Amino acid sequence: MIGFYDYTVWLTYLSLISAGTGIMVSLYSNAHPFIGVFFLMICGLCDAFDGKVARSKKNRTEAQKKYGIQIDSLADMVSFGVLPACIGSAMIRVIPQNVKEFGPTRAELLLTHPCFILCYAIVVLYILAALIRLAYFNVAEEERQQVEGGVRKYYEGLPVTSAALIFPTILLFQYVLPKDITWIYFLGLAVTGFLFISKIPVRKPGTKGILGMVAFGAMEFILLIIAWNIYEGR
Repeated sequence: MIGFYDYTVWLTYLSLISAGTGIMVSLYSNAHPFIGVFFLMICGLCDAFDGKVARSKKNRTEAQKKYGIQIDSLADMVSFGVLPACIGSAMIRVIPQNVKEFGPTRAELLLTHPCFILCYAIVVLYILAALIRLAYFNVAEEERQQVEGGVRKYYEGLPVTSAALIFPTILLFQYVLPKDITWIYFLGLAVTGFLFISKIPVRKPGTKGILGMVAFGAMEFILLIIAWNIYEGR
């Protein structure tokens, strides 16, 4: 079989499997964004450590290194580009039980409203921004390695992996507040997509920073489970 299957790419493959499952769950007829966001967080956890795991293998060939770089970017596109967009689509079609709304579903209302077009335009542009950022980063990183070498200290623009913390936070507020805040999710998509392709410098987190983000994500995970049990049980 073509490709590589050693332990250095297992986390990347797991991230893609999680993302694919989250996409299918989010787009299913009885979709719920809450379930999709759990898979997004799993993708974030895998991405936090896949690079360190890959670098732990000292005898990797150049082909294995290049393959790892390419497969990581492709997985990130699905995990942090497509999946958050699909979660947004699910939010349009599902009204949380803690939000007291009656009558037509949100999707039926939006189909006759200009906001429907705006929401899906934001979704498409967000995916495009993630694609542009990942492609540009790959080119810029290859050029930097030829000149500087080593590990970079700053990113140019917001990394796409930040989606694993941003969107679960918005979903958490949806289950805490009694009002529908779907528009905030789409605002988050628009702002995050813009930051993907901006030139703002973002410091690359070290080991302590990564562990801090993992701890924050774990806290979000627990709070989302609590919110699910409270509001879905009503």
